[in-house]
Amino acid sequence: MSEELWTALRLRCENCRACPLSAARKNLVLGTGSRTADLMFVGEAPGEQEDLEGIPFVGKAGQLLDRYLFAVGIPRESVYIANVLKCRPPHNRDPLPEEEDACIGYLREQVKLVDPKIIVCLGRISAMRLITPDFRITRDHGQFVRKGKYLMTAVYHPAALLRDPSKKEAMLLDMERIKAKLDALADSDFP
Repeated sequence: MSEELWTALRLRCENCRACPLSAARKNLVLGTGSRTADLMFVGEAPGEQEDLEGIPFVGKAGQLLDRYLFAVGIPRESVYIANVLKCRPPHNRDPLPEEEDACIGYLREQVKLVDPKIIVCLGRISAMRLITPDFRITRDHGQFVRKGKYLMTAVYHPAALLRDPSKKEAMLLDMERIKAKLDALADSDFP
């Protein structure tokens, strides 16, 4: 049953024309990883490399995310990674609100299908959409909040760390907290 739901979601996304981004995409970038993950990462939108490969977080930012996952002992294949948008905005610009509105239902379906214990927003844009509109990444990163049945937090987007390496230590601390929270939830009767 679950495979049928994933296939139906992919088909709806591939046929989506709710915003102009679908006309320019090379590939739909739905998500990747374990469909039964306890930990889900959500970025803002695919970049150029992701658009070419159809997989989120495979470019330089994705390679940096992989290094953080490895550093804290979380295998990439054990997590699920998606974006708010499923198509690349031109020139990697920030998603427009109407583009987010067009795609958010697909992300909600992914969250329901994966049913993670923790959702980690990668960067301010996904955090503003998923956690709270007044989210400030420099102020609020690494803080956990409960939204419905999900525990949520946000970390710096790996692309931001490539531009500003001074935030890399804060990212490592946040990732260590995420790992500790994940381990604690695995040992408890979540939720």
